[in-house]
Parts: sequence; structure tokens; C-alpha cells
Amino acid sequence: MAQTTHSSPISTVDDLLAFLDRLNFFHMDLGLERMDKVLQALGLARPPYFTVQVCGTNGKGSTATFLAALLRAHGVRTGLYTSPHFYSPAERVQIDGQWTSLEDWIEPANRALAICPELTYFELVTVIGLELFARERVSCAILEAGLGARYDATTATAADCVVLTPIALDHVRILGSTIAEIAWEKAHSIRSSAPVVTAAQTVEAMDVLQGRARAFKAPLVKASPLPADLCPGLAGAHQLDNAATALAAFLQIAPKLHIVPDKKLVAQGLGEAFIPGRLQLVRARKAGEGLSPRPAFLLDGAHNPHGMGTLVRAIRDGQVPMPGAVVFSCLADKDWKSVLALLAPLCAHLAWHIPKLAGERAEAPKTVQAHLASLGVANVTTYPDARACLAALSSPTFCDTAPVLVTGSLYLLGDFYAVWPDALTSRNS
Repeated sequence: MAQTTHSSPISTVDDLLAFLDRLNFFHMDLGLERMDKVLQALGLARPPYFTVQVCGTNGKGSTATFLAALLRAHGVRTGLYTSPHFYSPAERVQIDGQWTSLEDWIEPANRALAICPELTYFELVTVIGLELFARERVSCAILEAGLGARYDATTATAADCVVLTPIALDHVRILGSTIAEIAWEKAHSIRSSAPVVTAAQTVEAMDVLQGRARAFKAPLVKASPLPADLCPGLAGAHQLDNAATALAAFLQIAPKLHIVPDKKLVAQGLGEAFIPGRLQLVRARKAGEGLSPRPAFLLDGAHNPHGMGTLVRAIRDGQVPMPGAVVFSCLADKDWKSVLALLAPLCAHLAWHIPKLAGERAEAPKTVQAHLASLGVANVTTYPDARACLAALSSPTFCDTAPVLVTGSLYLLGDFYAVWPDALTSRNS
């Protein structure tokens, strides 16, 4: 889809949503020239708050969420910018753990588009977030990078601290086909002498990060294992690493924000952290009081081999229940065959349900079904869309069985939350 330019002011939330839809959030136009122009005009090239940029391949959203929770527990007014959203764009810009109002997006959207009508979806929402954080006087804003770092919209603004989660193969058509090439792209988040905190990395990735940090004289801090007495609020052994990275970043920036870390508040912050779609268990619900029935679900947005490996280990190790069925869907430009090679041996005996995602990037369900057959999965049903699939799974017969695993794409989870939005904001849905 071609990029849409701005021709008239946005007056209502419906106008805003329609305009964002026309922009198409899959559209990319690499380069920071548009962002530089807008941020300079708005005075946001160096925001009036402490800024942390979180880059990497996997665990960015969880690490950013843990860090935001740690800051909030210590009384810091905190902005959090993440992507993608599941149900509403408002999810992407949060202040003190609450979604911002889309009505509040209208003025900053018009201001940004008046300066540069050619902003992409991600660029526009990034500017909106940066401006709302300034308007609401946050003390610290945490920005999750979208793709890479070299041309990512979040890189156009100054960072007072950079956090790097594990770097793995993803978006290989854009970022490169090796860990070193992808790490080179991610390493462009290091662009000043601001401190850098990194999770454990492969040797190839760490060599690139260390070289970039030396070039900018930026101190590079490696996260230590999470103390055994701290229990993250997000399930999965991998979340121990994400929480440890967030804690290392918190300890780096605490003195700059005049925070005295408190052990009880650290435990509170890590324990209260919640982000949907990460090994999230949703309870079964029987029909009644105007509510439709649904089975128990295990929701995880694993869409690359690294993420799926984490999900499979969590199931095998008993960190989450063994599913009773699988809903899987994927984008054609992802390495979904490698993803299925990890998941299929564990779940080959289960019934698989394959809905088609919306959009041009979606893989055809019949193509996925054929590949599953080659992996020994015989019980497969395809659907024209996710809603039809979820409706088929919502009969009372499913409500007392093991959870249905929904995985393979964040956009598939978005379809789930569109049907059951209550699961989006509560760990105990």
C-alpha cells in the first residue's frame, strides 16, 4: 500500500483511526530525515525528560515493561512507548501504566503532520508519544524500538540510556542474514556516551556492541543474574533474564533520577509487571450473565525461532500447562517453518487450528497445513479468519480442558483480544 500524506486536519478519534489505517502500519520508509525535521521543530530532539531506548530482538517489550514498573514503584512518573498494539493504538503510549486517550492524540498528530505530512505510521505514533510524555510531564520515558535501530524512529531522539535485549535472527530481509549484521543495525542505538546495558549476547553480537560502545566512549554494563529472592510477575524462565536486564538498567539510571533503590519496591515493581501475550494464561469462562463461553487459553506472541524456543521450554519445564489444542497463524515473511519445527514435535498429537491473518503478508493456511503434515501433524483445520476459528473453539465442550495455545504472530493475538478485550488489561482474566 502506498504511503498516504496528510491533506486536512484530524478533528475526531474516528478521523485519527481512519488516517492511521490509511497509513498502514506495515509500511516502512527507511531513513530518519522526516523524524529529524519534526522533532527539531517540536523541540523533542532532546526531550525534557530522561529517555531510555530499549532495542534488541526478543524481550524488548517485557524488559521495557519491567523497567517502567520498577520506576513507578519508586514514585517516578513514567512514560512507556511499545509496539505493536493488539486492540487499540492507545496501548502504544502509556503513562504510569495507563493507556493514553486517543482524544489526546489529535492535537499532537496535527502538529506533527503540519510539519511533515509524509510521516509513516510508526513515525507519527512515536512523535505523538514523545509529545504526550512532554505535555504530561513524565520524569522518564522508556521507548521500545520497532525495527533495528539505525533507521528506527525512536533513534531520532536523544537517549540517556540504551538497553539491549538478546539479539537473534529476525527481519533478515531488512536487517541482515547473520547475527553480526543484525547486531550492527541494533548497535546504532549507541550514539553517544550514554550508558549501555545489555543482556547476555552471543559472542558475535557482543563483539559488535563492544566495538560501537568503545567508539562513543559509552560504558557498557552487562546484566547480572536476577537475585533468587526476586519473583517477576511475568511467567517463563526467560523473564528472569528480562527482569535482570531491566533491574541492571534501573540501577544505572536511579542516581540520575535521584532515586534511592529500595529492595521492597524493587520486588513490588518486578512482581506487578504485566504485559499481555507473553505466556499469558486466560481462564476458562462458562456462559452466563450475558457472557459467552470460552476455553482456557495460553497466549504467547512467539513468531521467530528464539521466541518459540522459549515457549516450548516453558511448556516442557512445566512453567505453563501443556496445551490441549493449538491455534497457529503466521506472516509469510517470517521464518515460520523453523518456528513450527520447534513447536510441532511437542504438539503433534493435538488438534491444530489455522486461521488466515488479514493483510498481504499473511501466510496461506493451506500452505501451513501442508508443512504441518510433513512434520507429522495430521489433525488440522483451517479457517478464513481468526474470528471464525475462535468462535469454533468457544463451545462449552472446551471449557474444562487444557488451555488452547494461541501463538505464531502478534497479529493473531490482536484478533484474540478484539474478541475478548478484557484479557488485554488483566493477568487474571
